[in-house]
Amino acid sequence: MRELQEKIALHGAAALTDSELITAIIDNQAVAQALMSQYSLTTIPVEDISRLRMSCGMGLAKASKITAAIELARRIAKTKTGNVDRIQSLEAAEKILRPLFDGLDHEECWVLFMTNSGKVIEKMKISQGGLQATVVDNRLIIKRAIELLATQMILAHNHPSDNAQPSQADITLTNRVKSAAELFDITLLDHIIITRSQSYSFKKFGLL
Repeated sequence: MRELQEKIALHGAAALTDSELITAIIDNQAVAQALMSQYSLTTIPVEDISRLRMSCGMGLAKASKITAAIELARRIAKTKTGNVDRIQSLEAAEKILRPLFDGLDHEECWVLFMTNSGKVIEKMKISQGGLQATVVDNRLIIKRAIELLATQMILAHNHPSDNAQPSQADITLTNRVKSAAELFDITLLDHIIITRSQSYSFKKFGLL
């Protein structure tokens, strides 16, 4: 552990391997190595602490430390997205959206409400579902857009399966929200599917 502390002091935590990062958190190299041989950083079951504590003989104390560390990182990432107040590219949209879905094992659907200039007025979670699907009420989306005087929106949801390809239900939802928005001169700029390792833009692939 002393060697890891010195490595962090000299080179920063970014110089540590994934296994070393876990070791630094739980102070047990053998358990950290066993954990990383079974999972990657994106697949550690942090949303289910009972499952995590059973992994590699970790126990509740070490599992709690990992869960707390990942939640802290998630909150910091969400705070940093506040620096992006205008969306002018897919990359900027992803920078705001990705932290909303990191670590989730269920689907959620969010909407970014924006002005004509792309300034983000509000981020709003509009539904939460199971692993397979989420139910979205397009009336709720349009109602909130009108209340905020938003003229543009970006729809986003995650696929816990890590398959970013849209389903027919995703396409139907996009068309329904787009048509409803147009009745009030509101533009649906994009629908972005976020997974652990990739994303899918409806606009980029010509579906919007």
